Amino acid sequence: MLKKSSLVVWGVVLFVAWNALILFFLWTRPPSFSDHSHLTEEVIRLAQDAEVELERQKDILQQISHYSALWSRRKANEAQRHHVFPAASVQPSTAAPLPRHSQISTDAVLPVVVIACDRSTVRRCLDKLLQYRPSKKRFPIIVSQDCGHEETARAIASYGDAVMHIKQPNLSDIPVPTDHRKFQGYYKIARHYRWALSQVFQTLKYQAAIVVEDDLEVAPDFFEYFQATFPLLITDPTLWCISAWNDNGKEQMVDVAHAELLYRTDFFPGLGWLLLSDLWDELEPKWPKAFWDDWMRQPEQRQGRSCIRPEVSRTMTFGRKGVSHGQFFDQYLKFIKLNDRFVPFTQMDLSYLKKDEYERSFLAQVYGAPELRVEELQGNQRRELGTVRVQYTTRDSFKAFAKALGVMDDLKSGVPRAGYKGIVSFLYRGRRVYLAPPSDWTGYDPRWS
Repeated sequence: MLKKSSLVVWGVVLFVAWNALILFFLWTRPPSFSDHSHLTEEVIRLAQDAEVELERQKDILQQISHYSALWSRRKANEAQRHHVFPAASVQPSTAAPLPRHSQISTDAVLPVVVIACDRSTVRRCLDKLLQYRPSKKRFPIIVSQDCGHEETARAIASYGDAVMHIKQPNLSDIPVPTDHRKFQGYYKIARHYRWALSQVFQTLKYQAAIVVEDDLEVAPDFFEYFQATFPLLITDPTLWCISAWNDNGKEQMVDVAHAELLYRTDFFPGLGWLLLSDLWDELEPKWPKAFWDDWMRQPEQRQGRSCIRPEVSRTMTFGRKGVSHGQFFDQYLKFIKLNDRFVPFTQMDLSYLKKDEYERSFLAQVYGAPELRVEELQGNQRRELGTVRVQYTTRDSFKAFAKALGVMDDLKSGVPRAGYKGIVSFLYRGRRVYLAPPSDWTGYDPRWS
Protein backbone atom coordinates (compact mmCIF):
# COMPACT_ATOMS: atom_id res chain seq x y z
CA MET A 1 0.00 0.00 0.00
CA LEU A 2 2.89 2.36 0.86
CA LYS A 3 4.54 1.64 -2.50
CA LYS A 4 1.27 2.38 -4.37
CA SER A 5 0.87 5.72 -2.49
CA SER A 6 4.44 6.69 -3.38
CA LEU A 7 3.79 6.02 -7.06
CA VAL A 8 0.68 8.21 -7.00
CA VAL A 9 2.57 11.08 -5.30
CA TRP A 10 5.41 10.90 -7.83
CA GLY A 11 2.89 10.89 -10.68
CA VAL A 12 1.28 14.09 -9.37
CA VAL A 13 4.70 15.72 -8.89
CA LEU A 14 5.74 14.88 -12.48
CA PHE A 15 2.43 16.21 -13.87
CA VAL A 16 2.73 19.54 -11.99
CA ALA A 17 6.41 19.87 -12.93
CA TRP A 18 5.67 19.34 -16.62
CA ASN A 19 2.92 21.96 -16.71
CA ALA A 20 5.17 24.38 -14.82
CA LEU A 21 7.85 23.94 -17.49
CA ILE A 22 5.34 24.79 -20.24
CA LEU A 23 4.19 27.94 -18.39
CA PHE A 24 7.81 28.94 -17.78
CA PHE A 25 8.47 28.54 -21.50
CA LEU A 26 5.53 30.77 -22.39
CA TRP A 27 6.38 33.48 -19.89
CA THR A 28 10.06 33.66 -20.71
CA ARG A 29 9.93 33.45 -24.51
CA PRO A 30 11.94 36.23 -26.16
CA PRO A 31 10.12 39.37 -27.49
CA SER A 32 11.14 38.53 -31.06
CA PHE A 33 9.09 35.36 -30.74
CA SER A 34 6.03 37.13 -32.17
CA ASP A 35 5.10 34.57 -34.76
CA HIS A 36 2.02 33.03 -33.07
CA SER A 37 1.69 30.25 -35.61
CA HIS A 38 5.30 29.20 -34.98
CA LEU A 39 4.66 29.30 -31.24
CA THR A 40 1.58 27.13 -31.65
CA GLU A 41 3.57 24.60 -33.69
CA GLU A 42 6.25 24.46 -30.97
CA VAL A 43 3.69 23.89 -28.22
CA ILE A 44 1.97 21.15 -30.26
CA ARG A 45 5.34 19.48 -30.99
CA LEU A 46 6.26 19.56 -27.31
CA ALA A 47 2.86 18.18 -26.34
CA GLN A 48 3.19 15.34 -28.87
CA ASP A 49 6.68 14.51 -27.59
CA ALA A 50 5.33 14.51 -24.06
CA GLU A 51 2.46 12.22 -25.07
CA VAL A 52 4.85 9.74 -26.70
CA GLU A 53 7.07 9.75 -23.60
CA LEU A 54 4.10 9.27 -21.27
CA GLU A 55 2.87 6.33 -23.37
CA ARG A 56 6.33 4.77 -23.20
CA GLN A 57 6.41 5.20 -19.42
CA LYS A 58 2.90 3.75 -19.20
CA ASP A 59 4.02 0.63 -21.15
CA ILE A 60 7.02 0.22 -18.85
CA LEU A 61 4.81 0.49 -15.76
CA GLN A 62 2.39 -2.07 -17.21
CA GLN A 63 5.24 -4.50 -17.89
CA ILE A 64 6.58 -4.02 -14.37
CA SER A 65 3.12 -4.67 -12.98
CA HIS A 66 2.67 -7.78 -15.18
CA TYR A 67 5.99 -9.36 -14.26
CA SER A 68 5.54 -8.43 -10.62
CA ALA A 69 2.28 -10.39 -10.60
CA LEU A 70 3.95 -13.37 -12.30
CA TRP A 71 6.76 -13.40 -9.76
CA SER A 72 4.25 -13.19 -6.92
CA ARG A 73 2.36 -16.22 -8.28
CA ARG A 74 5.60 -18.13 -8.83
CA LYS A 75 6.74 -17.42 -5.26
CA ALA A 76 3.35 -18.48 -3.95
CA ASN A 77 3.56 -21.74 -5.92
CA GLU A 78 7.08 -22.40 -4.67
CA ALA A 79 6.02 -21.70 -1.11
CA GLN A 80 3.18 -24.18 -1.44
CA ARG A 81 5.37 -26.78 -3.13
CA HIS A 82 8.02 -26.69 -0.43
CA HIS A 83 5.75 -25.79 2.48
CA VAL A 84 7.56 -22.47 2.87
CA PHE A 85 5.44 -19.57 4.10
CA PRO A 86 6.20 -15.89 4.76
CA ALA A 87 7.53 -15.39 8.28
CA ALA A 88 4.65 -13.12 9.25
CA SER A 89 2.09 -15.85 8.48
CA VAL A 90 3.82 -18.66 10.38
CA GLN A 91 1.91 -19.63 13.49
CA PRO A 92 2.95 -22.27 16.01
CA SER A 93 0.89 -25.38 15.40
CA THR A 94 0.97 -29.05 16.24
CA ALA A 95 -1.07 -29.93 13.15
CA ALA A 96 0.64 -31.76 10.29
CA PRO A 97 1.52 -29.53 7.29
CA LEU A 98 -0.88 -29.59 4.38
CA PRO A 99 0.25 -32.02 1.67
CA ARG A 100 1.30 -30.74 -1.71
CA HIS A 101 -1.63 -30.14 -4.10
CA SER A 102 -4.03 -30.39 -1.14
CA GLN A 103 -6.38 -28.18 -3.16
CA ILE A 104 -6.78 -30.99 -5.74
CA SER A 105 -9.47 -33.50 -4.88
CA THR A 106 -8.69 -37.19 -5.25
CA ASP A 107 -11.97 -37.30 -7.20
CA ALA A 108 -10.80 -34.68 -9.71
CA VAL A 109 -11.67 -35.22 -13.35
CA LEU A 110 -8.85 -36.98 -15.21
CA PRO A 111 -9.13 -36.26 -18.94
CA VAL A 112 -7.33 -38.60 -21.33
CA VAL A 113 -5.46 -36.58 -23.96
CA VAL A 114 -4.83 -38.55 -27.15
CA ILE A 115 -2.01 -37.05 -29.22
CA ALA A 116 -2.90 -37.77 -32.85
CA CYS A 117 -1.51 -36.92 -36.27
CA ASP A 118 -1.94 -38.94 -39.45
CA ARG A 119 -2.78 -42.46 -38.24
CA SER A 120 -6.35 -43.43 -39.03
CA THR A 121 -5.60 -46.46 -36.84
CA VAL A 122 -6.30 -44.09 -33.97
CA ARG A 123 -9.60 -46.04 -33.95
CA ARG A 124 -7.84 -48.94 -32.22
CA CYS A 125 -6.66 -46.63 -29.46
CA LEU A 126 -10.05 -44.93 -29.05
CA ASP A 127 -12.05 -48.16 -29.21
CA LYS A 128 -10.17 -49.62 -26.24
CA LEU A 129 -10.33 -46.38 -24.26
CA LEU A 130 -14.09 -46.22 -24.74
CA GLN A 131 -14.51 -49.93 -24.03
CA TYR A 132 -12.73 -49.80 -20.68
CA ARG A 133 -13.69 -46.28 -19.55
CA PRO A 134 -15.76 -46.57 -16.36
CA SER A 135 -17.13 -43.01 -16.47
CA LYS A 136 -17.40 -40.42 -19.23
CA LYS A 137 -17.69 -37.69 -16.61
CA ARG A 138 -14.57 -38.72 -14.67
CA PHE A 139 -12.50 -39.57 -17.77
CA PRO A 140 -13.41 -37.34 -20.72
CA ILE A 141 -11.41 -38.14 -23.85
CA ILE A 142 -9.80 -35.26 -25.75
CA VAL A 143 -8.20 -36.05 -29.11
CA SER A 144 -5.69 -33.39 -30.12
CA GLN A 145 -4.85 -33.69 -33.81
CA ASP A 146 -1.86 -32.24 -35.62
CA CYS A 147 -0.91 -32.69 -39.31
CA GLY A 148 -4.31 -31.86 -40.83
CA HIS A 149 -4.73 -35.43 -42.13
CA GLU A 150 -8.30 -35.68 -43.43
CA GLU A 151 -8.74 -39.44 -43.15
CA THR A 152 -7.65 -39.34 -39.51
CA ALA A 153 -9.90 -36.33 -38.85
CA ARG A 154 -12.89 -38.24 -40.26
CA ALA A 155 -12.05 -41.27 -38.12
CA ILE A 156 -12.00 -39.11 -34.98
CA ALA A 157 -15.17 -37.23 -35.96
CA SER A 158 -17.02 -40.54 -36.38
CA TYR A 159 -17.08 -40.91 -32.58
CA GLY A 160 -19.34 -37.90 -32.22
CA ASP A 161 -19.69 -36.53 -28.71
CA ALA A 162 -18.00 -39.59 -27.18
CA VAL A 163 -14.74 -37.67 -27.58
CA MET A 164 -13.70 -34.03 -27.88
CA HIS A 165 -11.75 -33.30 -31.08
CA ILE A 166 -9.39 -30.33 -31.03
CA LYS A 167 -7.03 -29.39 -33.87
CA GLN A 168 -3.57 -27.87 -33.65
CA PRO A 169 -3.92 -24.70 -35.75
CA ASN A 170 -0.26 -24.22 -36.74
CA LEU A 171 0.69 -26.80 -39.37
CA SER A 172 3.65 -24.91 -40.81
CA ASP A 173 7.16 -26.29 -41.11
CA ILE A 174 9.53 -25.27 -38.35
CA PRO A 175 12.90 -23.66 -39.13
CA VAL A 176 15.54 -26.11 -37.90
CA PRO A 177 19.34 -26.29 -38.07
CA THR A 178 20.65 -27.79 -41.30
CA ASP A 179 21.82 -30.96 -39.59
CA HIS A 180 18.36 -31.40 -38.00
CA ARG A 181 16.30 -31.34 -41.18
CA LYS A 182 15.63 -35.06 -40.91
CA PHE A 183 14.27 -34.43 -37.40
CA GLN A 184 11.54 -31.99 -38.51
CA GLY A 185 8.94 -34.46 -37.21
CA TYR A 186 10.36 -34.32 -33.68
CA TYR A 187 10.10 -30.53 -33.71
CA LYS A 188 6.47 -30.71 -34.76
CA ILE A 189 5.68 -33.29 -32.07
CA ALA A 190 7.16 -31.03 -29.37
CA ARG A 191 5.17 -28.07 -30.69
CA HIS A 192 1.99 -30.17 -30.72
CA TYR A 193 2.51 -31.40 -27.15
CA ARG A 194 3.00 -27.85 -25.95
CA TRP A 195 -0.17 -26.66 -27.65
CA ALA A 196 -2.28 -29.65 -26.58
CA LEU A 197 -1.25 -29.59 -22.91
CA SER A 198 -1.70 -25.82 -22.77
CA GLN A 199 -5.23 -26.28 -24.09
CA VAL A 200 -5.99 -28.89 -21.43
CA PHE A 201 -4.49 -27.06 -18.47
CA GLN A 202 -4.68 -23.37 -19.35
CA THR A 203 -7.80 -23.18 -21.52
CA LEU A 204 -9.95 -26.06 -20.25
CA LYS A 205 -8.57 -25.64 -16.69
CA TYR A 206 -8.16 -29.32 -15.82
CA GLN A 207 -6.00 -30.05 -12.78
CA ALA A 208 -4.48 -33.28 -14.09
CA ALA A 209 -4.40 -35.27 -17.33
CA ILE A 210 -3.46 -38.70 -18.68
CA VAL A 211 -1.48 -38.47 -21.92
CA VAL A 212 -1.46 -41.24 -24.53
CA GLU A 213 -0.49 -41.31 -28.18
CA ASP A 214 -2.60 -42.52 -31.06
CA ASP A 215 -0.66 -45.78 -31.46
CA LEU A 216 -1.23 -47.07 -27.92
CA GLU A 217 -3.67 -49.77 -26.86
CA VAL A 218 -4.68 -49.76 -23.20
CA ALA A 219 -5.24 -52.60 -20.72
CA PRO A 220 -8.58 -53.48 -19.09
CA ASP A 221 -7.48 -51.90 -15.80
CA PHE A 222 -5.85 -48.82 -17.37
CA PHE A 223 -8.33 -46.43 -15.74
CA GLU A 224 -8.34 -48.35 -12.46
CA TYR A 225 -4.56 -48.05 -12.28
CA PHE A 226 -4.51 -44.29 -12.76
CA GLN A 227 -7.49 -43.73 -10.48
CA ALA A 228 -5.73 -45.61 -7.66
CA THR A 229 -2.29 -44.01 -8.08
CA PHE A 230 -3.55 -40.45 -8.59
CA PRO A 231 -3.73 -39.73 -4.81
CA LEU A 232 -0.04 -40.69 -4.52
CA LEU A 233 0.87 -38.08 -7.11
CA ILE A 234 -1.08 -35.44 -5.20
CA THR A 235 0.41 -36.17 -1.78
CA ASP A 236 4.01 -37.24 -2.49
CA PRO A 237 6.18 -34.29 -3.64
CA THR A 238 8.96 -36.71 -4.68
CA LEU A 239 6.73 -37.99 -7.51
CA TRP A 240 6.14 -36.13 -10.75
CA CYS A 241 4.34 -38.67 -12.90
CA ILE A 242 2.49 -41.97 -13.00
CA SER A 243 3.29 -44.11 -16.06
CA ALA A 244 1.52 -47.13 -17.51
CA TRP A 245 4.72 -48.38 -19.15
CA ASN A 246 7.55 -50.74 -18.23
CA ASP A 247 10.51 -50.31 -20.61
CA ASN A 248 11.67 -53.85 -19.80
CA GLY A 249 8.16 -55.28 -20.02
CA LYS A 250 8.74 -58.15 -22.44
CA GLU A 251 6.55 -61.11 -21.51
CA GLN A 252 9.42 -63.34 -20.42
CA MET A 253 10.87 -60.53 -18.26
CA VAL A 254 7.81 -59.72 -16.14
CA ASP A 255 5.86 -61.62 -13.52
CA VAL A 256 2.43 -61.87 -15.17
CA ALA A 257 1.12 -63.79 -12.14
CA HIS A 258 1.72 -60.67 -10.02
CA ALA A 259 0.40 -57.93 -12.25
CA GLU A 260 -0.41 -55.89 -9.13
CA LEU A 261 3.30 -55.14 -8.54
CA LEU A 262 4.19 -51.46 -8.83
CA TYR A 263 7.55 -49.69 -8.58
CA ARG A 264 9.13 -46.29 -8.32
CA THR A 265 11.44 -45.33 -11.19
CA ASP A 266 13.83 -42.44 -11.79
CA PHE A 267 13.47 -42.88 -15.55
CA PHE A 268 10.66 -40.97 -17.23
CA PRO A 269 8.80 -43.73 -19.15
CA GLY A 270 6.07 -41.80 -21.00
CA LEU A 271 3.80 -43.98 -23.18
CA GLY A 272 0.66 -43.39 -21.13
CA TRP A 273 1.39 -41.04 -18.24
CA LEU A 274 -0.39 -38.86 -15.72
CA LEU A 275 0.77 -35.38 -14.74
CA LEU A 276 -0.62 -32.50 -12.68
CA SER A 277 -1.31 -28.98 -13.91
CA ASP A 278 1.34 -27.44 -11.65
CA LEU A 279 4.00 -29.56 -13.35
CA TRP A 280 2.87 -28.13 -16.67
CA ASP A 281 3.10 -24.63 -15.18
CA GLU A 282 6.71 -25.48 -14.35
CA LEU A 283 7.64 -27.06 -17.69
CA GLU A 284 5.71 -25.02 -20.26
CA PRO A 285 7.81 -21.81 -20.10
CA LYS A 286 10.98 -23.77 -20.94
CA TRP A 287 9.45 -26.48 -23.14
CA PRO A 288 12.00 -27.69 -25.73
CA LYS A 289 11.78 -27.27 -29.49
CA ALA A 290 12.32 -31.01 -30.08
CA PHE A 291 12.98 -34.37 -28.39
CA TRP A 292 10.71 -33.47 -25.47
CA ASP A 293 10.84 -36.91 -23.80
CA ASP A 294 14.63 -37.01 -23.55
CA TRP A 295 14.51 -33.42 -22.33
CA MET A 296 12.18 -34.56 -19.54
CA ARG A 297 14.85 -37.06 -18.48
CA GLN A 298 17.49 -34.40 -17.89
CA PRO A 299 18.38 -33.61 -14.25
CA GLU A 300 17.29 -29.98 -14.69
CA GLN A 301 13.72 -31.12 -15.32
CA ARG A 302 13.53 -34.25 -13.17
CA GLN A 303 15.02 -32.55 -10.11
CA GLY A 304 15.41 -35.85 -8.28
CA ARG A 305 11.73 -36.75 -8.68
CA SER A 306 10.42 -40.18 -9.63
CA CYS A 307 7.49 -41.82 -11.41
CA ILE A 308 5.39 -44.87 -10.57
CA ARG A 309 5.49 -47.69 -13.13
CA PRO A 310 3.92 -51.17 -13.24
CA GLU A 311 5.49 -54.61 -13.42
CA VAL A 312 3.24 -55.41 -16.40
CA SER A 313 2.55 -52.54 -18.78
CA ARG A 314 -0.94 -51.05 -19.01
CA THR A 315 -0.25 -49.81 -22.54
CA MET A 316 1.33 -51.35 -25.62
CA THR A 317 2.31 -49.69 -28.88
CA PHE A 318 1.16 -50.97 -32.25
CA GLY A 319 2.66 -48.09 -34.24
CA ARG A 320 5.76 -49.12 -36.10
CA LYS A 321 5.20 -46.22 -38.49
CA GLY A 322 6.28 -42.87 -37.07
CA VAL A 323 8.99 -40.23 -36.90
CA SER A 324 11.36 -42.70 -35.20
CA HIS A 325 11.06 -45.04 -38.22
CA GLY A 326 10.55 -48.04 -35.99
CA GLN A 327 13.51 -47.40 -33.67
CA PHE A 328 13.37 -50.07 -30.91
CA PHE A 329 10.04 -51.35 -32.26
CA ASP A 330 11.21 -54.60 -33.83
CA GLN A 331 13.74 -55.30 -31.09
CA TYR A 332 11.73 -54.32 -27.99
CA LEU A 333 8.43 -52.51 -28.29
CA LYS A 334 6.41 -55.08 -30.19
CA PHE A 335 7.26 -57.68 -27.52
CA ILE A 336 5.97 -55.64 -24.55
CA LYS A 337 3.36 -57.60 -22.62
CA LEU A 338 0.03 -55.80 -22.19
CA ASN A 339 -1.71 -56.71 -18.97
CA ASP A 340 -4.84 -58.73 -19.78
CA ARG A 341 -6.52 -59.12 -16.40
CA PHE A 342 -8.21 -56.57 -14.18
CA VAL A 343 -6.40 -55.68 -10.95
CA PRO A 344 -8.60 -53.84 -8.38
CA PHE A 345 -5.94 -51.25 -7.48
CA THR A 346 -8.46 -48.88 -5.85
CA GLN A 347 -9.12 -51.53 -3.21
CA MET A 348 -5.40 -51.88 -2.37
CA ASP A 349 -3.17 -50.00 0.03
CA LEU A 350 -0.54 -48.35 -2.16
CA SER A 351 1.15 -46.36 0.60
CA TYR A 352 4.19 -48.64 0.27
CA LEU A 353 5.09 -46.61 -2.82
CA LYS A 354 5.77 -43.44 -0.81
CA LYS A 355 9.47 -42.66 -0.87
CA ASP A 356 10.63 -43.44 2.68
CA GLU A 357 8.64 -46.62 3.09
CA TYR A 358 9.49 -47.81 -0.41
CA GLU A 359 13.21 -47.30 -0.01
CA ARG A 360 13.33 -49.08 3.33
CA SER A 361 11.63 -52.13 1.85
CA PHE A 362 12.98 -52.14 -1.71
CA LEU A 363 16.64 -51.48 -0.89
CA ALA A 364 16.56 -54.15 1.82
CA GLN A 365 15.24 -56.66 -0.73
CA VAL A 366 17.84 -55.73 -3.32
CA TYR A 367 20.93 -55.70 -1.14
CA GLY A 368 19.72 -58.63 0.90
CA ALA A 369 19.67 -60.79 -2.23
CA PRO A 370 22.76 -62.96 -2.86
CA GLU A 371 25.11 -61.72 -5.56
CA LEU A 372 25.56 -63.82 -8.69
CA ARG A 373 27.78 -63.44 -11.72
CA VAL A 374 26.19 -63.02 -15.15
CA GLU A 375 27.79 -66.24 -16.35
CA GLU A 376 26.20 -68.19 -13.50
CA LEU A 377 22.83 -66.64 -14.25
CA GLN A 378 23.11 -67.44 -17.94
CA GLY A 379 24.08 -71.00 -17.05
CA ASN A 380 20.93 -71.28 -14.91
CA GLN A 381 23.09 -72.10 -11.89
CA ARG A 382 22.31 -71.70 -8.19
CA ARG A 383 18.54 -71.90 -8.70
CA GLU A 384 18.16 -72.60 -4.99
CA LEU A 385 19.09 -68.98 -4.25
CA GLY A 386 15.84 -67.63 -5.69
CA THR A 387 16.02 -63.84 -6.14
CA VAL A 388 19.57 -62.69 -6.94
CA ARG A 389 21.54 -59.53 -7.57
CA VAL A 390 24.00 -58.82 -10.37
CA GLN A 391 26.33 -55.95 -9.51
CA TYR A 392 27.75 -53.44 -11.97
CA THR A 393 30.27 -50.72 -11.17
CA THR A 394 30.86 -48.84 -14.41
CA ARG A 395 28.92 -47.67 -17.43
CA ASP A 396 30.52 -50.35 -19.57
CA SER A 397 29.75 -53.14 -17.12
CA PHE A 398 26.12 -52.01 -16.89
CA LYS A 399 25.73 -52.02 -20.67
CA ALA A 400 27.46 -55.38 -21.05
CA PHE A 401 25.39 -57.07 -18.33
CA ALA A 402 22.15 -55.47 -19.53
CA LYS A 403 22.73 -56.63 -23.08
CA ALA A 404 23.64 -60.14 -21.92
CA LEU A 405 20.44 -60.39 -19.86
CA GLY A 406 18.08 -58.84 -22.41
CA VAL A 407 17.55 -55.57 -20.54
CA MET A 408 17.47 -52.28 -22.46
CA ASP A 409 21.02 -50.99 -22.12
CA ASP A 410 20.68 -47.32 -23.08
CA LEU A 411 21.06 -44.60 -20.44
CA LYS A 412 19.53 -41.12 -20.43
CA SER A 413 21.41 -38.61 -18.28
CA GLY A 414 22.98 -41.64 -16.64
CA VAL A 415 19.62 -43.19 -15.65
CA PRO A 416 18.83 -46.74 -16.86
CA ARG A 417 15.38 -47.48 -18.21
CA ALA A 418 12.96 -48.53 -15.42
CA GLY A 419 15.77 -47.94 -12.90
CA TYR A 420 15.44 -46.67 -9.34
CA LYS A 421 18.56 -45.68 -7.41
CA GLY A 422 20.43 -47.28 -10.30
CA ILE A 423 18.61 -50.62 -9.79
CA VAL A 424 16.75 -52.39 -12.59
CA SER A 425 14.33 -55.16 -11.58
CA PHE A 426 13.25 -57.89 -14.03
CA LEU A 427 12.77 -61.64 -14.47
CA TYR A 428 15.41 -63.83 -16.08
CA ARG A 429 14.50 -67.44 -16.77
CA GLY A 430 11.72 -67.23 -14.25
CA ARG A 431 13.57 -65.71 -11.30
CA ARG A 432 13.78 -62.18 -10.01
CA VAL A 433 17.03 -60.39 -10.79
CA TYR A 434 18.23 -56.99 -9.61
CA LEU A 435 20.87 -55.39 -11.83
CA ALA A 436 22.28 -53.01 -9.25
CA PRO A 437 25.21 -50.73 -8.40
CA PRO A 438 27.13 -51.21 -5.10
CA SER A 439 25.19 -50.45 -1.91
CA ASP A 440 27.22 -47.26 -1.37
CA TRP A 441 25.92 -45.82 -4.68
CA THR A 442 25.91 -42.02 -4.50
CA GLY A 443 23.91 -40.96 -7.56
CA TYR A 444 23.64 -40.89 -11.33
CA ASP A 445 26.49 -39.69 -13.50
CA PRO A 446 25.15 -37.89 -16.60
CA ARG A 447 28.44 -38.68 -18.35
CA TRP A 448 27.28 -42.30 -18.56
CA SER A 449 24.80 -41.37 -21.28
